Amino acid sequence: MAEFVRLEVDGPIGTIRLERPPMNALSKQVQEEIRACALEATERADIRAVIVYGGEKVFAAGADIKEMAAMSHVDMAARARGLTSSLTAVADIPKPTVAAITGYALGGGYELALCCDRRIVGDNVKVGQPEILLGIIPGAGGTQRLTRLVGAASAKEIIYSGRFVGAEEALAIGMVDQVVAPDDVYATARGWVEQFAEGPALALAAAKKAIDGGQDVDLHSGLNLESELFAALFATEDRASGMESFLASGPGKATFTGR
Repeated sequence: MAEFVRLEVDGPIGTIRLERPPMNALSKQVQEEIRACALEATERADIRAVIVYGGEKVFAAGADIKEMAAMSHVDMAARARGLTSSLTAVADIPKPTVAAITGYALGGGYELALCCDRRIVGDNVKVGQPEILLGIIPGAGGTQRLTRLVGAASAKEIIYSGRFVGAEEALAIGMVDQVVAPDDVYATARGWVEQFAEGPALALAAAKKAIDGGQDVDLHSGLNLESELFAALFATEDRASGMESFLASGPGKATFTGR
């Protein structure tokens, strides 16, 4: 039984819930519990979309600095890839995902949010990558995912300065996708993922794989990936029922089974 992270399932929606007071610091144990929950959410067919949530007060304020300060170069050389892959397990969930962010999402906490498809935040949040203030750099995807999200110039300014970015500025530059009242963060995130709960799960997974995979290759290779995924969906029941429904009744009326 996990101590600090659990997967809560309510109907077709799974919530990866961080609960390590007071600030949900991402210790090695928390990282591995995130990985375990992400893998479970990936494998469970009854879960059609996922929310990552740290609670009403804070998303995650970063790594466990006390734990990290005690690590030598040898220790971190052995751990660094595991840190990255533990959060990447969230990025690899083949379903729509959203980070519901309250309070702070800093350092590793923001890197966790970057692994989701969408980031919904309260209007009082602070996000950022303040690792430079510790004499290090982001080490769980921040230099790579933030750059892909906001561009190199903005990513460099945020990472070089280590400053905290408020909700409205974060929205303006693309670090987050929607700003709501703090008390509405989780409900808004749930509302976003619920629209996909009855959708064609295999097509949604293919769309995610095409978009994410295409960012890592040249345009020609990305188009080939898209073509392969597109063709593969013609083997699915959802493709057949979706097209039959369209021809009979028009768009938006199909019933999908996820097969």
